[in-house]
Amino acid sequence: MVSVLGLLEAREKRVREEIARLREEAERVQAALGEAERGLQRLVDARVTVTEVLAGPPSVVTEPTGSAVTGSTVPRRETGMTATTLAPDYQRIVSVLESEAGREGMRCQQLAVALGLEVIPAKVEGLRSKAKRLVERGWALQVRPGVFTALAVPAV
Repeated sequence: MVSVLGLLEAREKRVREEIARLREEAERVQAALGEAERGLQRLVDARVTVTEVLAGPPSVVTEPTGSAVTGSTVPRRETGMTATTLAPDYQRIVSVLESEAGREGMRCQQLAVALGLEVIPAKVEGLRSKAKRLVERGWALQVRPGVFTALAVPAV
């Protein structure tokens, strides 16, 4: 016959194992609960921030009207825009093309001389690239292949 103490010890062991398993599960649930609470707090904070921003007076975003810096992109020409919106290198090119010498059109070699650059292939090709970019964006006109002039500004 099995002793009563042996039965109690076996049952106690099973209960202790069950308690250990439940404690592990409780720790896992507690960790998941903590993560869910942190996620909820982030959402609440985001909602409060958005509500505050939307409740405030609307802010007007204005585009800078200052002159461009070297290396900036060439904007598409729109009514009322002047060459001062261009980067300095492009301003110089447009200025030469608008001069008396550029009225009939200039080849890139002539443009390089007028700008005081060395007439070497690297400089001339760089100018050609910039002149074509000015044509694409409405700042200059290619009157013949390789010949550029300033785009006539319509009378207002």
